[in-house]
Amino acid sequence: MALAVSDLHEQNTHDGKNYTPALILLAVLYFMMGFITCLNDTLVPYFKKGFTLTYAESSLVQFYFFLTYLMMSVPAGKFVERVGYKYSMVIGFLLAGTGAFLFYPASLFHEYYFFLGALFVLAIGIVLLQVAANPYITLLGPAKTAPSRLTLLQGVGSIGTTVAPFFGAQFILSNITVSDKDSSTLSSTYLGIGAVLLIIAVILVTISLPKIQKTIRTTPVLLKETLSFKNLKLGMLGIFMYVGAEVSIGTFLTNYIVDTVHIQEHDANKYVALYWGGMLVGRLAGALILKYINAQKVLVILSIAAITLITLSLLSDGYAAVWLMVAVGICNSVMFAIIFSSAIAGLGKHTTQASGLLSSAIVGGAVIPYFQGILIDQFNWTISFILPLLCYIYIICFPRLIKKTEIQTT
Repeated sequence: MALAVSDLHEQNTHDGKNYTPALILLAVLYFMMGFITCLNDTLVPYFKKGFTLTYAESSLVQFYFFLTYLMMSVPAGKFVERVGYKYSMVIGFLLAGTGAFLFYPASLFHEYYFFLGALFVLAIGIVLLQVAANPYITLLGPAKTAPSRLTLLQGVGSIGTTVAPFFGAQFILSNITVSDKDSSTLSSTYLGIGAVLLIIAVILVTISLPKIQKTIRTTPVLLKETLSFKNLKLGMLGIFMYVGAEVSIGTFLTNYIVDTVHIQEHDANKYVALYWGGMLVGRLAGALILKYINAQKVLVILSIAAITLITLSLLSDGYAAVWLMVAVGICNSVMFAIIFSSAIAGLGKHTTQASGLLSSAIVGGAVIPYFQGILIDQFNWTISFILPLLCYIYIICFPRLIKKTEIQTT
């Protein structure tokens, strides 16, 4: 970890500028994005039991959260072009904080769809943060080390995704009850999150960040040019498949474990933390590994490993099945960074808009879990996991499909 941070600092001071404050801010940003997004994995079993929902209905937590990526990513890209990276991130934190505060009135009415509305607002802020942060990171240093740099910052985000399930198990699922009209646990939790987000927004306003040369404003012609890049279109599908598989596994992992080894939800949710913790370990290691090993080869190897682990889990029982499914988190660790960096490589003035288009593909986190929930309701766990398996099969094919404009990792 220390080596990776040292290398990253060296990459980002090659032009004489000190990017350390920017990196610290981005680390905090990614931590909060990871924490908030992964806390949804706690909300799914909480709402399922508290409102007596089906798997498909409970997956609407992810559906409405990730739907914002489809609806808002391109507008968010235009917004970033207009106001710049820094103030886009400020607005993103403010919007996310507002969504968190809306959990309070939702808890007063104790209505499931009011909570979904609050999550939708919160997610709009997260989308704006991600659309601004991802290209900002890639532009803060040499293009050839962009996968390593993005992976390292996402590794920090994985600390948030690892902490969130433990937090959710302790403060949310441990208080789960069935239809008792009491959502005070959620309101107090998200009021605290909202306060933290507002404090970060205030701090961000006061600090100075490196200025990146603005990209050319989006026009219909520029959009058409951007969409003409084959790698970008294939990358959009890759992001859709990757996020869909990753989120779907995390969404239903608590209930999968409950059904497999017959333990309580708050105990099962702790294994979800290990699933996301595997991504943390993988990303920190990947920040170094991707500097020396071809990123496309790493992507293929990890996709094959994910398919193998899921298949073995479904063929096993007891805690062996649990640990095999949890281990998929390690395989997911660097997939996003590799696909994202490959898709925007060499796009120049199209980079910001391409980032918005790629972020819109994160809607896979809405679609795949919803349909997997339907399959669980109609069939069983084994049939439902066909969807994530198909996602990983596409990711295996991705390096062979893209044009030979690979990200250099040496």
